[in-house]
Amino acid sequence: MRALQGLFQGWVLLLTICAAGIGGTFQFGYNLSIINAPTLYIQEFTNETWQMRTGRPLPDHLVLLVWSLIVSLYPLGGLLGALLAGPLAITLGRKKSLLVNNIFVVAAATLFGFSRRAGSFEMVMLGRLLVGVSAGVSMNVQPMYLGESAPKELRGAVAMTSAIFTALGIVMGQVVGLRELLGGPQAWPLLLASCLVPGVLQLASLPLLPESPRYLLIDRGDSKACLAALQRLRGPADLAGELAELEQERAACGGRRARRPWELFGDRALRRQVYSYASAMFVQARIPPEKVQYAVIGTGGCELLATLVSCVVIERVGRRVLLMGGYCLMTCWGSVFTAALCLQSSFPWMPYLAMSCIFAFILSFGIGPAGVTGILATELFDQTARPAAYMVCGVLMWTMLFLVGLGFPFIMEGLSHFLYVPFLCVCVCAAVYTFFFLPETKGKTFLEISEELYRLNFPGWSQSPMWRGPEVVQSTEL
Repeated sequence: MRALQGLFQGWVLLLTICAAGIGGTFQFGYNLSIINAPTLYIQEFTNETWQMRTGRPLPDHLVLLVWSLIVSLYPLGGLLGALLAGPLAITLGRKKSLLVNNIFVVAAATLFGFSRRAGSFEMVMLGRLLVGVSAGVSMNVQPMYLGESAPKELRGAVAMTSAIFTALGIVMGQVVGLRELLGGPQAWPLLLASCLVPGVLQLASLPLLPESPRYLLIDRGDSKACLAALQRLRGPADLAGELAELEQERAACGGRRARRPWELFGDRALRRQVYSYASAMFVQARIPPEKVQYAVIGTGGCELLATLVSCVVIERVGRRVLLMGGYCLMTCWGSVFTAALCLQSSFPWMPYLAMSCIFAFILSFGIGPAGVTGILATELFDQTARPAAYMVCGVLMWTMLFLVGLGFPFIMEGLSHFLYVPFLCVCVCAAVYTFFFLPETKGKTFLEISEELYRLNFPGWSQSPMWRGPEVVQSTEL
């Protein structure tokens, strides 16, 4: 009976991961990729709508501008969602924030579904903005929720599932967007509105699962609810050690209020811490047009495979190795891709080498940066600073995604074969920064990580007077 109970409780953690992921980062990946398939149809719809209103067709450069706005409003909404995620996570809790977040999904699906009948491309633009807000909230709250709910030994693997659901959403969006399914000229409103399905699945499943134990104890001070959540997540295991660790972390927070994003930069102790245009890149590499949609699915499959591998090995090799290895490999494959584009007129097999480099680049991204970067904000910041840290990370990510989404067509036109060079510079800088400044967090409690970062920020300091744990490991000090 005890073994069956333990098995059932293991399923509770798994179901928590799935319920949070299906309406969380899955939505991010899904809505990121489905916009690729109906590109021409939405552009035609925009032109037809404008011609019906004014009697004149919209100039090509303005059609491209409207399309770029439709693509870029998604990350702009994500930026707004990232700013909203911190206050929601503090006020409502992690689980309720994910549930309330589905309001944006329902509203967006309604706008998408009726946009063609209403003859309004503005409804598509507003819908993209709203699903972006939803993605911005879930991209911040989901890894926070899972990282705080997982046991120390599985925290990296559990948090990596956010990247797995992102990759799974990308693949599903690419498959559903095939012309044989919902990617046709008449079905594209249903394709965009299909984001409602994962939202409904989350609304049906997540209310049955526990809230983050750390949030219940440290933020709300509810010891009984924390214990009940731990018992559901851990089963019959001895919880005394984990409860003691949570109490130590609660004491270290000292009843402080949640930090605001700008306060992270003023506190010395805390200072350290492409799918929308996939088809265009394959066309640039001279892949036959009839094969492009299947090559696009291959990119999503590559990232899904890579994140699954990363989830398996992250607790063995650690975060630093995956991050540095991923960025270095991305630099390598991006350089080969640039060379292949420059030489594609000289050798008939160069387009296929370029396509292989895109797959390899995405595999390298999935192995390290895709998932590990989402874990770091959970591990490098304490309970009071974590929501604000996710807000800062979210603002940076969505701002970059907005700028790339808006500017990538012009980058392709301006840099031509050298379109990857700016991204290679970013990869090199990220690898160097990881090597010199990022400590390893594998197998450490949140309090141990905070103490080690504090010591790195204050080199003359040895041990905090509030420290209750073992001696800080010094293997990551420079």
